[in-house]
Amino acid sequence: MHFKYKIIFGLTFMLSTVFAQKTIHGQAVWVAYTGQYKLTEKFGAHLEVQWRGDANFEQNRQNLFRIGGMYYLNNQTTLSAGYGLIKTYKSSLNEFFTENRAWEQIQYNHNWNENKNTMTHRFRLEQRFVDNIVLNSDDIVIIEATNYQNRLRYLNRNLLHLFNFNDDRNKAYAILQDELFFNLGDNKVNANFFDQNRFFLGFGINYENTIRLEIGYLNHLVTPRTGNDIMNHNVSMSITHNLNYTNKK
Repeated sequence: MHFKYKIIFGLTFMLSTVFAQKTIHGQAVWVAYTGQYKLTEKFGAHLEVQWRGDANFEQNRQNLFRIGGMYYLNNQTTLSAGYGLIKTYKSSLNEFFTENRAWEQIQYNHNWNENKNTMTHRFRLEQRFVDNIVLNSDDIVIIEATNYQNRLRYLNRNLLHLFNFNDDRNKAYAILQDELFFNLGDNKVNANFFDQNRFFLGFGINYENTIRLEIGYLNHLVTPRTGNDIMNHNVSMSITHNLNYTNKK
């Protein structure tokens, strides 16, 4: 096994076993569409829509909508910032609560193994405004407060080339990635420094460097503000659409 593979596997599984103590296990399905639109040589736009539900597609657990602007620093590095709207289901109240989120990130892509494989490093900072909903004396769900939280995320994503089909613009690849979430400062959303971990192992197809289809297993560990840790074993499916309008001029 390649030395880089050993390091990545070791770190991700070590994190899962270290943090996953006294956990409640569950299953879920995540579906996502991501659009990356390069408008000029230096500027682009980002669009993202996600649906997250239970394993039977019966209960909607979370909806996410994210938009942003992108600045291409060079061929390997991209700066982005934007806004996210998240609706999360609270089962105890049978109601959704809202989160408004600003985000900023830097992403660096590095090709290796004769440029066949790609490793991505992404650092994202979030400013989260999360509604806390409760039942009032009339048994009506109300927003008791909106709490603020800073959060830092680090993603390490690896696309490992498997084979080409039709021509060199159509590729099949394996995916190995892990993302860590850390809460910053004193806040009422989640006082734990370690917030969550997302480990993903999957398979993808890159069609003409324009559309990526990916499916795989997502191990999602969450350390909530109160109670036991939660580990969901998820099926994750996504479509990524990359459009380069500079090629059409």
